[in-house]
Amino acid sequence: MTRKQVQFSMHIMTAQVLLAIACMTQQHVMAQAIAAPETVQESPSALDADAIKSRVVISGSSIGNRAPVQTSLKATQPQSVITATFIEQSVTPLADFNAVARIAPSVGAGVSPNGPGLAETKVTLRGFQDGEYNITYDGIPFGDTNNPTHHSTSYFPARIIGGMVIERGPGNASNLGQATFGGSVNLFSKELSQDFHFSPYATFGSWNTRMTGVQIDSGTSSYFGDTRFMFNGSRLTTDGYLTYSGVTEDNYQFKLQRSLGKDTTLTVFSTFNKITSYAADKGGVTLNQVAQFGKNYALNNDPKSQNYYGYNFNNKNTDFDYIRLQSKLAGWGIDNTLYTYSYTNDTYSGQDASGATANGTKAGVTGNLNVPGYNKLNAYRVNGDILKASNQFDAGLLRLGIWMENASTNRHTYDFDWTLGVANPKESTAPKNVAYEQGSNWRQYQPFVEFEWAAMPDLTITPGLKYVSFQRSLDAKVNQTTRIPTVTEQTYTTTLPFLTANYSINKEWSAYTQIARGFLVPDLSMFYVNTPSLSAPKPQTSTNYQLGMVHQSRDLTLDADVYYIDFNNKIASTGTGNDVVYYNQGGVIYKGIEAAATYYLGSGFSVHANASLNSAKTKDTGLQVAKAPESTSAFGLLYKANGLHASLIAKTTGQQYAKDGEPSAYKIAAYTTTDFTIGYRYKTDGLMLKNVKAQFGINNLFDKQDATSISANSKGAAFDQYTFVPARSWNFSVTADF
Repeated sequence: MTRKQVQFSMHIMTAQVLLAIACMTQQHVMAQAIAAPETVQESPSALDADAIKSRVVISGSSIGNRAPVQTSLKATQPQSVITATFIEQSVTPLADFNAVARIAPSVGAGVSPNGPGLAETKVTLRGFQDGEYNITYDGIPFGDTNNPTHHSTSYFPARIIGGMVIERGPGNASNLGQATFGGSVNLFSKELSQDFHFSPYATFGSWNTRMTGVQIDSGTSSYFGDTRFMFNGSRLTTDGYLTYSGVTEDNYQFKLQRSLGKDTTLTVFSTFNKITSYAADKGGVTLNQVAQFGKNYALNNDPKSQNYYGYNFNNKNTDFDYIRLQSKLAGWGIDNTLYTYSYTNDTYSGQDASGATANGTKAGVTGNLNVPGYNKLNAYRVNGDILKASNQFDAGLLRLGIWMENASTNRHTYDFDWTLGVANPKESTAPKNVAYEQGSNWRQYQPFVEFEWAAMPDLTITPGLKYVSFQRSLDAKVNQTTRIPTVTEQTYTTTLPFLTANYSINKEWSAYTQIARGFLVPDLSMFYVNTPSLSAPKPQTSTNYQLGMVHQSRDLTLDADVYYIDFNNKIASTGTGNDVVYYNQGGVIYKGIEAAATYYLGSGFSVHANASLNSAKTKDTGLQVAKAPESTSAFGLLYKANGLHASLIAKTTGQQYAKDGEPSAYKIAAYTTTDFTIGYRYKTDGLMLKNVKAQFGINNLFDKQDATSISANSKGAAFDQYTFVPARSWNFSVTADF
């Protein structure tokens, strides 16, 4: 059987499993013999962050706390709720947040070539790339300031995440972010405990990986009044799977919550993350390097090589902090969050890890074999405030608010001679050792209003409107690409309408529909031209049409949806060299079907399946866009009873192309990773020690090392860089709770 036939068979199996579960659901409904599911406290709105969070920290042993992904009965767009239970029991503590997200339907990629959590990853969402969807933490959007991309190992490792909700759509008007275009990946902090806990923990794994830490929960105590707080601190060290690719990470998190009167709650949150890692700035391995050194080749110990580990490293520091005040005033619910976050990436690198650039690139010097490289800085600080107000009327719930934010960024790349340890004057014009040096800023605000109309007892219809004003400015001594001094700014505006509806068919079934527009602010690179004033493209927009259904009962969760997304204002360019002008042209049609189901078999066992078919084709050629998987699927067998838990989960990312136009040479075949986890929590009768948890995991159980990406090189296919699934690895974790 060919690989393509195997892939097709897997998708057929997925459809058959989902169909079988749906049939079982129909039999249950007709018999009407299922007891009501364990209820979860929720607000009247499926859009409220606390209501969604309540779906993330489900308690008890019902199917809701066994399903790897599920959807709220009050959903108004396709979503995947991933619980704290799944993160703690089925994901390695070493993982980044993308390793959690990749279980969901329509989420592709997310595999680190250096081992789980040991290098940055990117995930796709229905074919949308990182930077084309939002990521939020406790309702606050965050991302880079040149474009809203993300760094998965910075800020929030999986071990400090209390849950996740992936929303596949722009949401309602109150959904915030620079890129509602492709949806949102919403992360949540851990809930504060009512009881005191002192919990040291440690993880050991392949490639000399060690992670140790401690979490302290104050609980509710007479010593602190009604104040509760949590502190989590950890350190991770590893050699990594890739050669000479060690990582050291320190992470600290603090969260405090206190009541200020009957109707007012104050929350203070702060986290700091520091990472030092050895990696080329533009990593990957060529096929020639694979033949010589293997798939795990990255860096070496040869000081005459641009891949020498001593020339390729980075230091990243991040912080993320907020103060949130929730209160009631004259019948209105008031929710205000003041926040700040920063990212500093100080990178040192050899010039070209692919080998396409030879040593001795200093201009005008012959016979020079010095090793070229560079220092690259990306440092920014973002400050913002989110104010929301809501009021319950007889006809429904009114929400309105405004999001305001500013950002300041410094970026540069300085050319460097690693052999001599001095500046390398290799550029064609002065200053000859500066590739670019620039400062940039943005100022943006987004007021919104929406009304959740209770049209009937079982039907809510929510129209909404949001206005976006985004001003981006650039002040560059040496502009990127053009190398000329540039001072410019542009203001982008758009108005986004939203309309969603949710119909409760009965206590176990609901249906929803959505028509909404998303947007994506143009990249800072629009200014990397000789005459920025000639480039004034509008924000790229998407119009989403979605329809779905949800079922939840004692033994079954099931959801399915279809979607059609019309992407407009695709940014194109004309001209050559630095005289390029950017403008809006054409677009892409995204459409597909998604489904997920978990069924409780009994005796502690449950089975899970999810799948998606995803088309993302350009309007002009009708071909699939680059890096957009054509399908995804996941199968899982899970067990939880009497303190013992285990899971066996296989995730498949479907076929995709590394370049637009579907060139056969850049086709990436579907690949599957299978992970196994088993753990046991032993409750003690001691006065001090409450319980001990031990967990063992194997990632890439079947040791399949397929290609996951190809970065095309303009100097020829011989220098294209590949990444692969890392070899099979193990991890063992232990946690004591005092």
